[in-house]
Amino acid sequence: MEPRPWHAHYDPGVPPGLEYRQLSLPDFLRRSAQHNPSASALLFANLRLSYAELLREVECCASALAALGAEPGVRIALHLPNVPQMVIAYYAALSLGCEVVLTNPLYTPRELEHQWNDAGCTLAVTMDFLYAQRVRALRPKLAVKHFLVASFPEYLRWPLSLLAPFTLRRKDPPAIAPVPDEPGVQRFRAALRAHARSAPPRPFIDLDAPAVLQYTGGTTGVSKAAVLSHRNLSVNVQQMDVWFGGARPASEVVLVCLPLFHVFAMTCAMNFAVQGASAMVLVPDPRDARALLKAIERHRVTVFPGVPSLYNSLNNWPGIEKCDLGSVKVCLSGSAPIAPDVLERFERLTGAKIVEGYGMSETSPLTHANPLYGERKIGWVGLPVCDTDARIVDVEDPARLIPAGESGELALRGPQVMQGYWNRPDETALVLRDGWLLTGDLAVMSPGGYFQIVGRKKDMINVGGFKVFPDEVDAVLHGHPAVLEAATIGVPRPAHGEFVKSFVVRKPGQTLETEALRAYLGERLAPYKVPREVEFLAELPKSTVLKILRRELRERELGKRAADRD
Repeated sequence: MEPRPWHAHYDPGVPPGLEYRQLSLPDFLRRSAQHNPSASALLFANLRLSYAELLREVECCASALAALGAEPGVRIALHLPNVPQMVIAYYAALSLGCEVVLTNPLYTPRELEHQWNDAGCTLAVTMDFLYAQRVRALRPKLAVKHFLVASFPEYLRWPLSLLAPFTLRRKDPPAIAPVPDEPGVQRFRAALRAHARSAPPRPFIDLDAPAVLQYTGGTTGVSKAAVLSHRNLSVNVQQMDVWFGGARPASEVVLVCLPLFHVFAMTCAMNFAVQGASAMVLVPDPRDARALLKAIERHRVTVFPGVPSLYNSLNNWPGIEKCDLGSVKVCLSGSAPIAPDVLERFERLTGAKIVEGYGMSETSPLTHANPLYGERKIGWVGLPVCDTDARIVDVEDPARLIPAGESGELALRGPQVMQGYWNRPDETALVLRDGWLLTGDLAVMSPGGYFQIVGRKKDMINVGGFKVFPDEVDAVLHGHPAVLEAATIGVPRPAHGEFVKSFVVRKPGQTLETEALRAYLGERLAPYKVPREVEFLAELPKSTVLKILRRELRERELGKRAADRD
C-alpha cells in the first residue's frame, strides 16, 4: 500500500504490507499438529491435550457433524463457554466448510430464538445445563434439528471427572444436567467416539467463503451478523502474529479467559494460539479472579488478552502482591480505554507490557495496536496494523476528510474487513462505502498516525466489553404493563467501562418498584444488559418533535455524580 504516516512508527521487522499464507484456520491447526505434535494445545483444569490429540478430536467431531448433515454452507451454532468442546467444534465446523454462529451462553431464550433463526442454523453444539435451562423448551420455534450436547466433566481427567459433578450440581443454577434421550440429541464426547475410526470429509475451502457469522448490535438494537470469510480470519491472525514479533512455535502460553463467542477472544486468543502452536489455558469464568491468578501461576502464562476491567479486578485482588505473575510478557487490551493507573499497577505486578489496540466484529477484529517495542501512547489505540488503511471523515459527509488533530468518524479499509451483514443489504450499504468501513466510532488521528477513540456515534453502551443497545433494553421495558415510557443510557465507571441505567415513567395509577422491574428484565435480557440502576421520573425530556433526549439524561446524570463527588 502507499506510504502512510504510521508506517514510520512500526517496530523493526514489521512491514507495511504482508505476503499472506493462503491457509484457512483448520490448515493452521493441521500445520501446528504436524510440526509440533507433542506441544500442549489445550490446558483445562487437569486436562492437557497436545496438538496431535486436539487435531484427532477435531477430526472425530467433523465426522460426527458430517453424519448429521454438516457440509459447506450449513450454519452451526456454538453455544458454549470456554471449554475444550468449544475449540474442538469451532475447528471441526470450519474444516467442513460450515459457517459458525458463535452464541453467548448468557442469552435468554428470546435472544437465542432471534439469533439462530436469523442465521438459519440447523445444527447446534451446546452444554447440558444450557440445553436444559434455555434450549429444550425452545426447540419447536427453532430450525435446529440436531444438537451435540457437551458437559464439563467429559474432558476432565480422574479424579476431577468423578468429583466435578457433585460441585457443579451445587451451583445456582446447576452447571450440569442430564442429557435427555430424545430425537436429535447426542452427547458430545460419545458422538466423537462413535466416529473415532471415520475419516472426516475434506472439502475444498474457498478462502473467500463465509466462515463466521459474528453477531453484533444494529442501529435499532436488533442483533445482526457480520459475515467474516476464511480469508478475513486467516489474514487477521497473520497480521497479529507479525505485529507482535511472531510467536515462537510451542513456546507461548495464552490465557483464554475472555469468552470465545466474542470476536476479540476468538482471534486474539484462540486463533492466535493455534497458528503459533501455542498452549491455550481455558478459563470459563473471567470474573473468577482467584481462578485466573491460579491459571497464570500454574501454567506460566506468557500472553494475556484482556479488557481494562479485568486487569483492574486482578489489581485489586487481596494478596495479589504475593502471586507469582512474572511469566506474563505481553497483554493486549481492547474494548475500552484503560486507565493509566490500572495499566501501571498491572505492569508493575507482572513485569508485562500492556499494548492497547482497537477492533470490532466487522474487522475480524484487529485493526489498530500500539507498537510492542516502539512508542506507546497510553489512552490511544495505536497505529493501523499491516495492510490496514484508516482515515477520519466527516460524520455527515464521509467523502470529506478531517485533518489530523480534529475528531470525526473513523473509517477503515483492509483485508480483514467483513463482506457485509448477513441478509441485510440496507445495513451493509450504510457502513460499507467505496471499499471503506464506517465504524460509527469518533476518533482523532495525530500527525504521526496514532489514533485515539474519543466517543461513539451512536448510543451504544460498553459493559465489560459487551455491547448493549439502549433501544433493545427500552423495548423490553415497554413490554411491562406498568411502564409508560423508558430511556436507557450508559453511565461511566472509572476503570470499568460503563453500566446500564434506565429512566422509567410509570403509567398513571400503577405501582412498580426497582427490584420487581429488574427481575422482569432478567427473564428477557442477558444479565449484562439488565440495568444496574433504575430511576423513576414523572416525565422524560423530549425535543420539539417529541423525541426522547437521552443526551439530556446523560448530562444530568454526569452532573449529579460530579456534584456528589464534590
